Amino acid sequence: MKEYKIDNIRNIGVIGHGGTGKTTLIEAILFDCKATDRMGRVEDGTTVCDFDPEEKKRQISISTAVAPCEWGNYRINFVDTPGYFDFVGEVLEGLRAVDSAIITVCAASGLQVGTEKAWKYVNKYKIPRAFLINKMDRENADFDKAFKQLKDKFGLSVAALEIPIGNEADFKGVVSILEKKALIYDQKTKSMVETEIPADLVSVVDEYRNILMESVAETDEELLEKYLGEGELSDEEILKGLRKGILNCEVAPVFCGSALSNVAMATLLDCIVNYFPSPADRIEFKGKNPKNNEAEVRKSSPDEKFSAFVFKTIADPFVGKLSMFRVISGSISSDSVVYNATQDKTEKVGTIYVLKGKNQTPVQKLSAGDIGAVAKLQYTMTGDTLADASKPIVYDGIEFPEPAISMTFKPKSKNDEDKISTGLHKLLEEDPTFKISRDVENAELIISGVGELHLEVIASKLKNKFGAEVTLDIPKVPYRETIRKTSDVQGKHKKQSGGHGQYGDVVIKFEPQHETEDLVFVDQIVGGVVPRQYIPAVEKGLRESMKKGVLAGYPVINLKATLHYGSYHPVDSSEMAFKTAASLAFKKGIKEADPVLLEPIMHFEITVPDEYMGDVIGDINKRRGRVLGMEQKDGMQVIMAEMPMAETFKYATDLRSMTQARGSFTSKFERYEEVPANIAQKIIENAHKEKEEDEE
Repeated sequence: MKEYKIDNIRNIGVIGHGGTGKTTLIEAILFDCKATDRMGRVEDGTTVCDFDPEEKKRQISISTAVAPCEWGNYRINFVDTPGYFDFVGEVLEGLRAVDSAIITVCAASGLQVGTEKAWKYVNKYKIPRAFLINKMDRENADFDKAFKQLKDKFGLSVAALEIPIGNEADFKGVVSILEKKALIYDQKTKSMVETEIPADLVSVVDEYRNILMESVAETDEELLEKYLGEGELSDEEILKGLRKGILNCEVAPVFCGSALSNVAMATLLDCIVNYFPSPADRIEFKGKNPKNNEAEVRKSSPDEKFSAFVFKTIADPFVGKLSMFRVISGSISSDSVVYNATQDKTEKVGTIYVLKGKNQTPVQKLSAGDIGAVAKLQYTMTGDTLADASKPIVYDGIEFPEPAISMTFKPKSKNDEDKISTGLHKLLEEDPTFKISRDVENAELIISGVGELHLEVIASKLKNKFGAEVTLDIPKVPYRETIRKTSDVQGKHKKQSGGHGQYGDVVIKFEPQHETEDLVFVDQIVGGVVPRQYIPAVEKGLRESMKKGVLAGYPVINLKATLHYGSYHPVDSSEMAFKTAASLAFKKGIKEADPVLLEPIMHFEITVPDEYMGDVIGDINKRRGRVLGMEQKDGMQVIMAEMPMAETFKYATDLRSMTQARGSFTSKFERYEEVPANIAQKIIENAHKEKEEDEE
């Protein structure tokens, strides 16, 4: 593969709302760059970036994919990211590999919640950004409306570099605001051809040019002074200010086109190489020295010591683990040894690859600014830093969102349990946004993820990649039982048979306590009525009995048991007899002490825009919840609330639909609370029914 100087490399992330044409945009660009001989289609499952069977089936991007291409003397690495919010982890991974991002916007739909989220991410990571108003040939496409929405939402930094010629079915080209020239798509030559600016657009071009000059002038005091004084900037000054403004995230240029029809994609490529920053333009990358924890920096230069950031892992059951990395500084060669500074381990690097979708091209060497992959690294995970052992550095890892929804994974066949365990741990290397836990009490495997679609995809991948089928279900609520009153009961176990009999007799006082969920056991035996050696057996009998309460078989909590009287037989008493006596006392005592069912109450912090407050609060009330308070934070409302766990298993999905995906939440277990009588009755009936079915 041809080597490029660092100044001639561009790493571009393509992000935005689902369905705005990100994957199709990359298809058109690969075709224009002659990296493919035909344009693939998402609907046909023939695109370079959507190669996973799940992506083809669902016709959406699920994973981040890399697609390099060559345009003139430049190499451009495009990183295609999913638009669906369930796969936000993939977007965060992709953004760590790039130097700038194109946010795609549908010309018909305009500003959407995915546009806002993309803007939030590029701001958080200080990534230079541009907008592409795509699908200009669609019905109801409206460039002016979409541009105005972007400008109103994101401010003065938004400036158009192109305006469309024609609209909807008549869309055929663009006018470059900076160069003041028109470019029309020629169907015969499949290229953009320069032509005269249509007369009706001349005044519009001037209008947009003034907006551009104003945005550029704002980035530099000298330019601002000249603009305010003369009302005009030269082409050279605009160009210089534009490049600087893009690099410093102070200008967000807006382009337009149609990826599907391949109109204005070549002009977009010209703008990428002319205006977008190269890896060398990013002055330095900050990290820490793992040996002494002191700040360490690297320039993005091939002359520095080697360092690279692993931004994504692919788990392949046949090839093994594939680690995708961005070389930050220096260079890496095939068959070399590198140091994993995050894990403090040495890794043997085999063949280095450049990826284009699923295709792997072996290369000898990759330098600063390049994106590549290496197979079968032993210790390396997503978010790790690889470096030269003589000058180690660790870059910040990736901050993934906490899971918002949990479901049980049940194997369809008992024989698949090992396959499921292996598959899930492999997929966990690939996707750090889901978590696995075991509910020992109900013998269930719980999997938690960002959304329902996320968990469905993991289940499908288990089947397709690892041959293990599972069913997804709502987890069982970990109810508890306790008592409200006090009881004092005798538990007597007496059994005579040939030879030794069994004799154990205890009198235990049961009462509620709120210091701990665990059993508080008090020994008040006097005069040896229950011998010392049998008292631990009494406590053990109670603890074992507490695992299954008398109402619905749920564990009993907040219990105090005082052993204060009893009797024994010098020959027939044993530990087992006293254990049994304790369990008889337990059943009797709990029944007499007014047992009740408890449910877990979760504490929620729900962040929503003001306009959805009423709906969200109304919904909390419907779920038997209560609002504790509200506060303003970063222009959003944060609602503090408590809701029973039983009412919130699908809350991630419901909140998303209530707030058009603008709402988010965090939750944690708060305490146990009594279940209302009418609901408790149903839970108890269901538990008895399940028990009967199991016994059959």
